Amino acid sequence: MTTVLPPIPTETAGTDAVAALRSAVTGIVAGPGEPGYERAMPWNVAVPVAPRAVVIAADADDVGATMRVAADHGLTVAVAATGHGAVPVDGSSILVHTSALTECVVDPAGRTARVGAGVQWQTVIDAATPHGLAPLVGSSPAVGVVGFLTGCGIGPLVRTFGLSSDHVRAFEVVTGAGEQMRVTPDEHADLFWGLRGGKGTLGIVTAVEIDLLPVPQFYGGALYFDGADADVVLRTWRDWSADLPEHTNTSIAFLQLPPLPDVPPPLAGRFTVAVRYTSVADPTDAARLLAPMRAVAHSIIDMVDVMPYAAIGAVHADPVDPMPSTEQHTLLAELPDAAIDTLMTGAGPQSGSPQVIVEIRRLGGAFGRPATVDSAFCQRDAEYTLLAIGVLAPEIAAVVPVHAAGLMSVMEPWSTGGRLPNFGASGDAARIARCYDEDTRHWLAALADQYDPAGVLRVGQVVRRAP
Repeated sequence: MTTVLPPIPTETAGTDAVAALRSAVTGIVAGPGEPGYERAMPWNVAVPVAPRAVVIAADADDVGATMRVAADHGLTVAVAATGHGAVPVDGSSILVHTSALTECVVDPAGRTARVGAGVQWQTVIDAATPHGLAPLVGSSPAVGVVGFLTGCGIGPLVRTFGLSSDHVRAFEVVTGAGEQMRVTPDEHADLFWGLRGGKGTLGIVTAVEIDLLPVPQFYGGALYFDGADADVVLRTWRDWSADLPEHTNTSIAFLQLPPLPDVPPPLAGRFTVAVRYTSVADPTDAARLLAPMRAVAHSIIDMVDVMPYAAIGAVHADPVDPMPSTEQHTLLAELPDAAIDTLMTGAGPQSGSPQVIVEIRRLGGAFGRPATVDSAFCQRDAEYTLLAIGVLAPEIAAVVPVHAAGLMSVMEPWSTGGRLPNFGASGDAARIARCYDEDTRHWLAALADQYDPAGVLRVGQVVRRAP
């Protein structure tokens, strides 16, 4: 189904864009300094976001009207919900904020949920888990559902159930031309392909329908070790995780957590190593499988046990409060001894690394198999993700991104050359290009031209032909 919105009233022609928006939308429109404009501030407060105006959309009609106003005034349109994946936005863009689109309806019998674009995963968890059902979330339940899914979604159960976007049934999207569409494998199948992986390239998603999984609980959590044991823990983890069954997922992270109230005292202000673990197998079997990692060294904290799915966020324990941060990321094809040596030199306890987190996630399993319905995701051959996250505190702000880029560079011999759309958000065309193969980039750009001929969405993390 396609809905074409009526044209902007002619009395707005030639007026200022902000005035035109106020005449065209029912939600809040805020220019710089006005109430509501502060919503432009993303979760990552280091990213400069200063649009011409912020539109807090009340519905999909508001999104379509904003597209048309932007086209009339030669502006682009960016989108935000939580701002975890923020990229720079300046006065040449209008920012559509979807936080008011808060619909969240669970169908227990059908094992599905309909979710608005302003909803965070924790809301879906809270609605689904009383029915013994689970949305396939990422490491942080505090991120937005839609932004996560348009980047495909790599979560703590990815080896078991695959990408989160593989469990999308339908999108409701507004294209750059202002058209509202319901998109499924059978309706506008080209958009359904591209919205799963293309981030904001093909439109602004206002709602999504997803599968829920019958996973009421899991065996998992994290083991924390002292930094002095980093080398042996990492090498053992590499060998141990190589042939894990698909019911099991794991990652490992070097942590340098600050002494803050929400950081457990045994981890605060020191170098530690976290081994994250999840399994949907029988708890006895899952515990037996984890035994080699429990035996590798004395653990500072062992929080691995049977957990309700509602506690899935505790596995990674990602920060909740906004902060100035930076991310660098690559995908690895292998992790031989030479790669571990290099990583220890660049990010180990004696390296002087300024990164708060350097993480490796084990992929494979269901992640590596093609989805039932094809998508724009094309990195299934990767075996690991490598991610460095740093906080841009004033005294190290200049050092953190340089060090992270250097770390990715020295790990390049073992990289696939690819990236994940959701990791290390960027508007840089070269970094975006690494998320896709050549054919996928071509088709995403062609679809963008088809559905957004005026280039209204040519801003942020999108794939377009060069102007």
